[in-house]
Formats: sequence, C-alpha cells, structure tokens
Amino acid sequence: MSEEIRAQSYVGLTLSHSSIEHKLLKRAGGRFSSDEPVRQTTEIQADSHVIVENGVKLRLNIDQVNNEGCWDPIIKYIKDQHSAYLRKELTAMRDRYIQDTRIHCCLYFISPTGHNLRPIDVIVMKKLSEVVNVVPVIAKADSLTLEERENFKSKIREELIYHNIRLYPFDTDEDEEEEVQLNETIREVIPFAVVGSENNVIIDGKSVRGRKTRWGVVNVEDPNHCEFVHLRNFLTRTHLQDLIETTAQIHYEAFRSKQLLALKEGVNQRPAAGNAQQ
Repeated sequence: MSEEIRAQSYVGLTLSHSSIEHKLLKRAGGRFSSDEPVRQTTEIQADSHVIVENGVKLRLNIDQVNNEGCWDPIIKYIKDQHSAYLRKELTAMRDRYIQDTRIHCCLYFISPTGHNLRPIDVIVMKKLSEVVNVVPVIAKADSLTLEERENFKSKIREELIYHNIRLYPFDTDEDEEEEVQLNETIREVIPFAVVGSENNVIIDGKSVRGRKTRWGVVNVEDPNHCEFVHLRNFLTRTHLQDLIETTAQIHYEAFRSKQLLALKEGVNQRPAAGNAQQ
C-alpha cells in the first residue's frame, strides 16, 4: 500500500524512517533531516520508504509542499501514479505482478489552532478527496488541552459535513453491519490527534517514545495522551485492505475509465489511412 503525507511546511511533520511499530510522526521542520534548511516550494518533494507491519509491506511516500496552489502538484502526482499503473496494465506483455505505486491514503495534517478549518484546508481536502482517500490528522495535538482537543475535533467534523467534504472511510450497500459500525467508530475519532517525538523517555522504568515537558511526560503510544495508536491500527490493520480496494474500485477506476474514453475518442477522430492519402 502506498500512503501520502500532506503537511504544511511549518507544521513540521513527517514519518520516521523505521518501522511504524516503533516510530511516529517526528518534527522535521518541513525537512527530510534535522540539519537540512527549510524548503519553500510548490514542487513535490517525495521520499519513499518501505516498512513491514504484521508481514505486510507498506510503502510510505512522504511528500511536502508549500500552501500556495498546493493541490495542483499533489493531484498531478497522484494521477501520475494512476497513469503509470494504467500503462503497465495495457502493456501486451505485462508482468504477472504489477508494482502498485498508486496512492491509497493521504494524511492531511491540520494546524492545532483550536478554532476552525482555514479556507485553504477546506479547498485542498475537497479537491484531494476527489482523487484519493483523505484522512485528516491534527498535528502537534499536545499544544491543546484534552477539552480543547475534543472541541476542535468536533468543530472540524461539523465543518467537513457543512462543506460536503467526503472523506474516508466510505460506507457501501455491500458492507456488513460490523463494518458499518467500525466505520462509524472511526468517523467519531477522526481527525486523529497525534503528538510527535524523536526521543525515548523513561516511564515507570520502561523506555517509551514520548516527550518530556515541565508539566509532565507525553507518551506517544498512550491512547490517553495521543491517538497515534488508533491511527496506526487504522492504517495497518483494520482498514489496510479496504484502503487498497477503495483506491482500485473508486479512485483508480474513475481515472481509468476517463483515460480509456479519451483514448477511444482520439482514435475515432483520427482520419483513416485511405482518406489521409486522398
């Protein structure tokens, strides 16, 4: 599965390069390494990594862009992956196994303002949701109190409904009652509120991923402190296969149908060889 990370440059979030079982969103100031200068660009800066979760290979494509017109290069990048897959599908002597570089999930990071979504957030999520499974995430959630966090999450859910932004997961007529209930549970949690850390701290004699502050310790993998565990389970366990299938059956199929129709119309409009000679 391929996953894309969409974050504002100043939110400073990316994914650590080790297995998702032990790491988390870490601060990188819009960079791929801590000693690299901050880039301001509307070009896609892609960094790809393969991790293994429960025997399943997961490809993470970490893409960072600036805000101005940011959706254009992102959407182009997603469509380019669809196009590459389609070309391999249409090859006469195609491989038995086609490496799937299509983007199955886009994590959209939201600044922890505690207020409302910014207009740019509404525009970008609406446009991205047309071509990819979008999952909103609140970055640096430890800057909010638990009460502020829940109020902010509630406001975001209300705004998503108001602006008619259709985000993953989707319900279908084929879903069983258990799947519908699971999706509803996920929608009650979204947007996931996460905290990032590059360091381990000692809690009750155990080394855990976390951040120490003057008010106490934030344990990244404690659901009471951070929802990273819920996000990880969602991406790599409960909805992994559904993300792949939804991409193939909805987003890629829509792209594929449009491309093949355009190809057919192009062939029909092309003059016959005999007419061309006359």
